Amino acid sequence: MPTASFNSPKPQDGLKQPVTVGHTRTRDLIAWSSLLFALLQSICTFFAAVDGVRLAIGLGALVVSAGVGATMHWLHANELVRLPMVALALIGSLLNLVVLWQVRRLRARPSAQWRVSTPSRGKIRMERAQFVLSIVTLVLIGIEEYWHLQWHHHL
Repeated sequence: MPTASFNSPKPQDGLKQPVTVGHTRTRDLIAWSSLLFALLQSICTFFAAVDGVRLAIGLGALVVSAGVGATMHWLHANELVRLPMVALALIGSLLNLVVLWQVRRLRARPSAQWRVSTPSRGKIRMERAQFVLSIVTLVLIGIEEYWHLQWHHHL
């Protein structure tokens, strides 16, 4: 009975074996997935640590809020702090409204119709948000000045 000899490859030194593309991809996949899982574990650890610190943050906020009344009185009484803040808010919101008005005015001109494309929905949404925020800022400035006049009898 004839016997076929089966020659198994002789084991060679592991450093001298050629690395195939499949092995490289597998190693890269393992390395990247390990990094991903380590990152996920770090995020989980971060939130677990924050959960323990939450009580300290809450107690700190309670302690700070006790001194807020004195701080708010100091801010309203100190014209060197209050007036520049109000002026910057007023100038910023008015400038924003002027820029939005100019953009809409230029878009609506007949001479610009041939080169102006219709603004995207995101751009229109952003312009509306800027408009609303500017109006809210002006309303808040008005409310703040009204109450400042009521409480301190001067602007």
